[in-house]
Amino acid sequence: MGRKDFRSFAEMRGIVVVIRDFEERSRTLFKAVTLFILAGLAEIGGGYLIWLWLRDGRPGVYGLLGGIILAMYGVIAAFQSFPSFGRVYAAYGGVFIAMSLLWGWGIDHKTPDRYDWIGAAICLVGVAVILWGPRN
Repeated sequence: MGRKDFRSFAEMRGIVVVIRDFEERSRTLFKAVTLFILAGLAEIGGGYLIWLWLRDGRPGVYGLLGGIILAMYGVIAAFQSFPSFGRVYAAYGGVFIAMSLLWGWGIDHKTPDRYDWIGAAICLVGVAVILWGPRN
């Protein structure tokens, strides 16, 4: 193998490493986003059932089911791969804000206005900074 061949081999090997790193990061990101969405649905859905029970006079089973679903939220969030409880929950807060607006729009038929969307976008940028910002 000549010098040129070795260089080509090393470059190809480097590309494979970059691709593997990208695939691993993509899987990690997909898992994180999926868990945030599932946790959001559990928290918002459980809270909504309790809201219906206490505020709209629905049967007690709504409150019971809402409490069980809210407990599932805590379990789902624990599966995040980030090492810091506080960081995960802080980032989840931004996701919760955006999902709450979507829930209100889809379930309660309350259309978010421009400032709701701007605020949610700011929160999601904050989520990205909290989770993936460079650390020392």
